[in-house]
Order: sequence, then structure tokens, then C-alpha cells
Amino acid sequence: MKQFLKFVLATVVGLIIFIGIIFLVLAASVNNIDFAKEKEVKLEKQTVLHLKLNYPLTDRTSEDPLYKLAGGLSGDSEVPVGLYDITKQLERAADDERVSGIFLDLSFVGAGFAKTFELRESILEFRESGKFVHAYAENMDNKTYYLASAADKVYLNPKGNIIFNGLLGSVMFYKEMLGKIGVEMQVVKRGKFKGAVEPFVLDKLSDANREQIDAYVNSLFDVMLEGISNTREISVDSLKSLANDFTFRDAEGAVRYGLTDGMKFRDEVFAGIRDELGLEDDDKIQFMKLSTYIKTDKGAKVDLDNDKSGKIGIVYAEGTIVSGKGEDDQIGSDKFAAALRKLRKDDNIKAVVIRVNSPGGSAQASEVILREAELLNEQKPLIISMGDVAASGGYYISCLADSIIAQPNTITGSIGVFGLIPNAEGMFGKLGLSTDYVGTGDMSEFGRIDRALNDRERMILDEIVGKVYDDFLGHVSEGRGLTIEEVDSIGQGRVWTGVMAKERGLVDELGGLEDALEIAAYKAGLDEYRTRAYPQEKNPFEEIMKMFSMEAHVQKAMKAELGDNYTIYQRLKEVQNLDGVQAIMPYMVDFK
Repeated sequence: MKQFLKFVLATVVGLIIFIGIIFLVLAASVNNIDFAKEKEVKLEKQTVLHLKLNYPLTDRTSEDPLYKLAGGLSGDSEVPVGLYDITKQLERAADDERVSGIFLDLSFVGAGFAKTFELRESILEFRESGKFVHAYAENMDNKTYYLASAADKVYLNPKGNIIFNGLLGSVMFYKEMLGKIGVEMQVVKRGKFKGAVEPFVLDKLSDANREQIDAYVNSLFDVMLEGISNTREISVDSLKSLANDFTFRDAEGAVRYGLTDGMKFRDEVFAGIRDELGLEDDDKIQFMKLSTYIKTDKGAKVDLDNDKSGKIGIVYAEGTIVSGKGEDDQIGSDKFAAALRKLRKDDNIKAVVIRVNSPGGSAQASEVILREAELLNEQKPLIISMGDVAASGGYYISCLADSIIAQPNTITGSIGVFGLIPNAEGMFGKLGLSTDYVGTGDMSEFGRIDRALNDRERMILDEIVGKVYDDFLGHVSEGRGLTIEEVDSIGQGRVWTGVMAKERGLVDELGGLEDALEIAAYKAGLDEYRTRAYPQEKNPFEEIMKMFSMEAHVQKAMKAELGDNYTIYQRLKEVQNLDGVQAIMPYMVDFK
């Protein structure tokens, strides 16, 4: 027994020491990163920015040091930079005489259509400075080529493939799978186009949902074709014909039909860049990653605390809308309402822009956030900038703003709600489980999941959902200056692209975050302005400790085991966590 206790004690002490060493190593890494962030990097003449977007592109650059460390430790990866910082640094680089051009090094584009559009526009604006942009990829899909087509020279590996065959929206259905385990989803909804619940009650798209998906998929493709047509000088009809026929698949075909400028290996692309710079064959090209360029001249940033120009707050609202604080990838009503409240009371903040990237979520949480947005807008200009998706609850929290700005290919609208209660009676029977109840009356059993809803319970749920939908219509009517009937006619859960939404009065202008900031500055009477980002991110050491949690290990194991199917698990988990009436779009549409 004595030896056993000694062994246990030694193991515990060893484990503590090991964790302590890991913690110190991570802490040292964090300090090194923070130090590097402050250290000014020297920028040589004839520098070429190496823009590599092989990471999920967010609107906001994460300040999480572990996130940066993960990118920095991988020599082939860029330390992740958010879209806003990318666009600002490209704008700065266009006027920086030390920067000669951009090498757009593409493998895949980890962004939605609106973010890709905004990034593409920034590259085109950079080209207006007269500097070169060369794009290269070993393989290209539709979205990768769309971004690459912003460059003045586009090259594909001689052995590479190009998938230019149009867009495909796909929806996965779970009704039969749920039926096999004895679960039936009971749904009450408002909006004939409200497709978010269809995967759980149908085995294929309804006619209404197929109609709306067909409309906005083609709208997305039209925006893509128009952009490619403008830069490659190929008619939209010709591009559409090439895609519909899948006329070519390889590098040779891409050159033949004018989509690319040549078949080149990476070293040959570098030789072309040397020619642009007037360098000899053996001369080294001064490449610099964008994350490093930010550190030059300290990113040309101004000390906000000592700056006398006006300040605009940017609130990044990204993820599913939930009640409470929420996780990092969610819009927690408590956290975001507090951020809006703080901005409303801060006299130094003259206007606010909310950058929305959300398919929606809890109607109650959306109402909480909307209330704070309304109070803020009564005191200072509030502008909405819509990213890839700002639909259902994402539109709910936006509708009372002073102005709404969206990209042509933003997914928005989806003004509709639903309530969903599972009936797991069949599953309980298969498992041999039963539950007995003692209540104060018949209606105390409302919400049971071991039997189907009775007629009265379904009627009550229908009334609850109907009330939320009426509130939604009322808010949009007030914010957009439309009648209830007009909102209902373009509501019904229907999803629109930014172009379509503007035509129907749901959006004021087409543009990106920078456009929204300019409008906010104009309405606030600011000739010059600086920005501050909200909500504040977690303390770096909180993130370090999170790494040691059991949840983090389980999540990592699930991702490794399920691979691409992990997204299915995530979606089922989201449904499991749905609470109350939901204002959420058919977020299970995947595009290829």
C-alpha cells in the first residue's frame, strides 16, 4: 500500500510538472508573438506581397495568440488575417512605393461568396495603382477561379485541373435516419419558404424551397459571371455556355478559352514576377506575407487613445444567435447587447457599424439584441454591413438600423420563424424506456418528447410561433418603411441575394464594410475617423487553459474520426441545442 501511494504521488507530481512545462512553453510563445506584433519589420524596395488564403477567412483578425501560433508554426500557412485588415492593408500597399505587386497564391478560398466578392474588389482597386497582380494555383474550382480572375495574370499548373461548371446547392435530409431511431420532428412554422426544418420532416426539397434556392443560386452565379466577364473580357453568355457544357477541365482548355493566361509551374510564375521587377534570373524576390506587412510601420496605425479624429465602433456579429453569453463562434445575446449598450454610452464613439454574418437563431435572443440596437440608433448612426449571410435572425437584428449595406451576393431575408419539438416515443420504445408523470393539470405536460403533440398543444405552439412572426413583420415594417402586407409578401421565410433584397426594399445600398464605414462617417459628420472592434476577445490565457479541457480533446477526436462528415454532426448538434422559437434560415444549403 505504501509503495502504491508513492507511485500515485510520483505520477501526480510528474503530471503537474509536465502541465507546468507545457504552460510555460505556451506562455513564452504568446509573449514572443506579442513582442513580434509590436516589433517593427523593415520593408525593402520592390517587395511583393504574398497573399495566401489557405485558412477559413473571418471578418475580424483574431487576437488569440494560439490561433496565430498555429499559423506561424506551419511554414506553408499564412498567419490568419481577417477580411477587414486584408482590405485595409491592400489599400495601404497600393500607395506604398516599396510594394511593387501581389502574388496571389491560391489553393482554396475559405470564404463565402460575399467575402470573396469583397476581397476581389480590393484586389481590383489595388490594380488601379498600376501595380501587378499575378495569380497561380495548382487546381481551381469555381470560387477559386472567380477570385483569381481579379489578377492581371492568371496561371494554372500545366497538370492542374479547373472546375468551371456552375454552382450547385445541396441539402442533406435526415428524416429517414431519424425515423430509424424512432424520432419524429413536429414542426410549426410561419413562411411557406421557411426551409430550415425541411431536412427533418421531408426527404426532398419542397416545391417552394426548390424555387427559392434555384432563384438565389442563379443570382449568385450571375454575380460571379459578371465579375469574370469584366476582368477577362469574355461575354457572360459565353461564360455561361462554357460552364453549362463543362467545355474544358484542364489547364490547356482554360488557356484556349481565355480564362487563364498560361500553363506554368511555380518557378515559371516566379520568373515572370522577376521580369516585372526587372531582376536577373538568380535574384531573390522580396516576398512578404500580409501578416508581416501589417507590422511594417506598425501597420500605419494611429494610437486611438491619443487620436483626436472621430471614432466608429465595429461590432462583429458572426455565428448562430443564442441566448446568454454564447460560445466564441456564436452571437450571445448577453454579450452583444452589452457591447451595443457600451457603445451607446461612450461619447467618444460617434457611429456604429454592425458587421453581420449570421443565419439567425433564437428569436428571443434576436429580440434582446434588436432592442439595444434600436436604443443605440436613437442616439447615434447605426449602419449594418452584411457579409456572406445575414438572414432570418441575422436580418431581425439588422432591420431597425439607419442603413443596411449588403454585397450583391450576400444571402439575406428569410423573414420567417418556426418551432420544433421532437417526438421520441418510438426511440424510447426501442430502448425499453418509459416515463411517468405527475402534474398539476393537463397542460403541465406541454413539451413532452415521449409522445406526439395533441391538437390543443399544437394550437398553442402555432399561436406562439405566429406571435413571433407578427413581431418580426412589425419590426421590419417599422425599420424599412413598408406595410405589414408588403413585408409579408417578401417574407414567408424566403431567402434573397443582396441584389434581390435591394430591389425589394430590404437593403439600402450594395457594398462592403468599408462602404458602410464611409456612410457611418458621413451620417456622423466625420471627415476623419478611426475604428474600434467589439466585442472584446477573450484573455489569451483563457484560450490556453481551454486547450486542456476534455471538451477540446473530444472535439478534436470527433473531427479526426468523422472528417468531412463532421459538419453533419455539427448540424445535428445545433438542432439539439435549439431552444424556443427560432428565426433561422435554411442554413444546411451547401454550395459547390
